[in-house]
Amino acid sequence: MGVAVSGWRLAKAVSSLGQLGVVSGTALDVVLARRLQQGDPEGHIRRAIAAFPDQELAQRILKAYFVEGGRPAGESFKSAPVFSATPTRRNNELAVLSGFVEVFLGKEGHDGVVGINFLEKIQLPTPATLYGALLAGVNYVLVGAGIPRHTPGLIDALILHEKVALPLHVTGVEAGQTIELSFDPRSVMDVELEPLGRPNFLAIIASAALAVSLARHTSGVNGFVVEGPTAGGHNAPPRGQLVLEEGEPVYGPRDEVDLEKVAAVGLPFWLAGGYATPQGLLDAQANGAAGIQVGTLFAFCNESGIEPGLRSQVVAEARTGGLKVFTDPLASPTGFPFKVAGINGTLSEPEVRDAREARCDLGYLREIFVKGDGSLGYRCPAEPVEDYVRKAGSIEETIGRRCICNGLMATAGYPQHRQGVPEPAIVTAGNDLENLGRLIPKGADSYAAADVIAGLLDTA
Repeated sequence: MGVAVSGWRLAKAVSSLGQLGVVSGTALDVVLARRLQQGDPEGHIRRAIAAFPDQELAQRILKAYFVEGGRPAGESFKSAPVFSATPTRRNNELAVLSGFVEVFLGKEGHDGVVGINFLEKIQLPTPATLYGALLAGVNYVLVGAGIPRHTPGLIDALILHEKVALPLHVTGVEAGQTIELSFDPRSVMDVELEPLGRPNFLAIIASAALAVSLARHTSGVNGFVVEGPTAGGHNAPPRGQLVLEEGEPVYGPRDEVDLEKVAAVGLPFWLAGGYATPQGLLDAQANGAAGIQVGTLFAFCNESGIEPGLRSQVVAEARTGGLKVFTDPLASPTGFPFKVAGINGTLSEPEVRDAREARCDLGYLREIFVKGDGSLGYRCPAEPVEDYVRKAGSIEETIGRRCICNGLMATAGYPQHRQGVPEPAIVTAGNDLENLGRLIPKGADSYAAADVIAGLLDTA
């Protein structure tokens, strides 16, 4: 659900109605810093911060970022520190607090369960953000966009407040060499804490083979979310040679998940991508699934974290049936296909993309590589081309790339301003966006999370 689209408000609404609400764990450190700079007008963020177990840490973050009344319109946000393979204490403190705040607010005021979702592609902030979520009592941890073999081990150590080491994806390492990211909760927290409860871990997968492998070789896996290529955000690349049809990757029979094999693993699973209808729910259950994961239909409801004006624009366009989603094989710096919704004024339009000055100042999707002197470097094919090439990147890799980090931050209403000009948004959604109009009540110009759930459970 992008950056803060599936935020605490949406997760709370869904969980309060008896389902599993999931907050996005992506870029929460920057989200928290920018929410505080916007003045936290309703006081929710500061209320959650007041419940954090280490108040000295909490007050340091408040002092660094909170702006009474909010920063002036058009003024640039104060930057949060960019993560590296050797995070500073300031990096980790902000990430821990951000994970705590998001889950605390999502769980507040009801007895339902709340999860948090991470991307395997974004490793550097994960241990610290995950620890914060665990401190807040998160019930489920979900990880996709890669093979999350190490996440259960992180969870098992962090609930005991023990130091963890996460093997990093690094280009150019010698055979047999491992470069790790270390995180020690005791180097961040100055209070003694009891062991925490262990949440369930769900791996987001796109093949039965991965389900079998994770179940056999990774302890602590409690289930799976099986995502098909119509789901929003990043999709798994098609198997075999890449074939494009009208610019989009073509998925074939090899990309269909063998649900019988997934079911035979013996762990619960949920289906995502094209199942968000009453019949889709019934079909999923008939195939052995415990239920379905729904993203796109919730992404544009009243409780969604998408900037309200942009959300209203999408809902209005949904009435005309003119919304289209393009599976772009080039947009994401990760190289994974990325769903881009065709929304006026966003990075889906070539003229908006071309008018943006390239830069990489958030850095979540950077590639870590070994430089000639053996030290680590960081590069992103969406940064200025000359910078990427200077770092031994291929110029071909820069073609068609877009700054997903800044774009998604803008979508959630936290765009960085450059000389008063905001970063343009980019909206990601699954193919079900084209059917969004059916959710909008007659005579209304918006809909709620409760409408989505009621519609999905209407199996009469």
